[in-house]
Amino acid sequence: MAPQAPATLTAPESAAPVAGQPRSPFAFWVVTAATALALAASGTPSPLYVDYQARWHFSAAMLTVIYALYAGGVVITLLFAGGLSDRIGRRPVLLGSVLALLGSLVVFLFADSTAWLCVARLVQGLATGVFTGAAGAALTELHPRRDARIAALVNSTSTSMGIACGAVLAGALAQWAPFPLQTPYLVLMAIGLVLLAVIAAKVPETVPVRAPIRVGTLLRPQRIHIPASMRGQFVLGCLGVLAAWSVGGLYLGLGGNLAKELLHINNHLVAGLVILTVQGVGGLSQLACTKLPARTASVLGCVALITGMALVACSVLFTSAVLFLLGDAVTGVGFGLAFMGGTRLVTQAAPADKRGQVLATYFVIAYLAISLPVIGAGVVSTQIGLSATFYLFAAVMAVIALITLVSTARSKR
Repeated sequence: MAPQAPATLTAPESAAPVAGQPRSPFAFWVVTAATALALAASGTPSPLYVDYQARWHFSAAMLTVIYALYAGGVVITLLFAGGLSDRIGRRPVLLGSVLALLGSLVVFLFADSTAWLCVARLVQGLATGVFTGAAGAALTELHPRRDARIAALVNSTSTSMGIACGAVLAGALAQWAPFPLQTPYLVLMAIGLVLLAVIAAKVPETVPVRAPIRVGTLLRPQRIHIPASMRGQFVLGCLGVLAAWSVGGLYLGLGGNLAKELLHINNHLVAGLVILTVQGVGGLSQLACTKLPARTASVLGCVALITGMALVACSVLFTSAVLFLLGDAVTGVGFGLAFMGGTRLVTQAAPADKRGQVLATYFVIAYLAISLPVIGAGVVSTQIGLSATFYLFAAVMAVIALITLVSTARSKR
């Protein structure tokens, strides 16, 4: 799953809607579908990593680096192109980023080495980072009632379900369709071309751009600053997102290896279902608990994260696939609630005139949380093995979740 308020990892863009902007239910759902597609593309390689690794013989550490390049690409665009669609309009950014996303799928399609896999993943991250910022703003502006809360909820759900469905689709196609390392990308490209045409024809521009566009000002570094009045709340939110997205990143980066090596299951669809169980349940838990107060959601999420990781650790010990999937589902609930609670804490505490800067910083930390711990896990696994690494990782994440739980509970009182 990747964040937007409250569950996509990109900062919302700051341009305020103006009177007379078009409101289009059809365009709203087209952008929602495009968001799901963009995140489905990000989840598609996860069940295929095992095959890539077997074909090109790279280590688990290299696998996590390939995975993390996606997050690195998103962080770069978040820092340098977060407000691009404010300056040149939503439609050009949506169209350009979907084209770039299709380009990344072409690279995946013809990749014949680890280096090209790295290039594909980085381009995919860059394209997705630019797209989700513009899409998050466009959804609010295109909503028939311009309801920011509903738009954010739809955005969040389409993000998590997109990742989950992309992983399951890729797993199923890789297991039963011909050309397992090409067919998933061909399917996504076909859908992407249709959505690109519909966006070009039916999605109206919602930001009137009056000033002349200067190429030198298109990419502006994002200033990082946290107001002193909210730093305590910001730290609480960041602890929550660190726990949630470190666990989420582990499953996205090593989910296939976990299913194969820990449970001795060599099936692409199972690898996709593992990701579906975490990401999909995380999205559904946000839908079911959207009215929970931020601190309550964060506390419950941390409890579920600790419980879920304990169940998964027990499943590895007893080699139980049922217990493994049950633990994944509980972890998914914790993932969704902890992330939603942390994001709301930060959003609600941020001053209105600083919210963009604050959320940009928050989401940079979220994307670092989804990548750096997984790289560490990959490196350590080459020394002590995946099982021992998982136990170590689970223990560290449980400690972070416990610290977050206690801190948030004390803050609530």
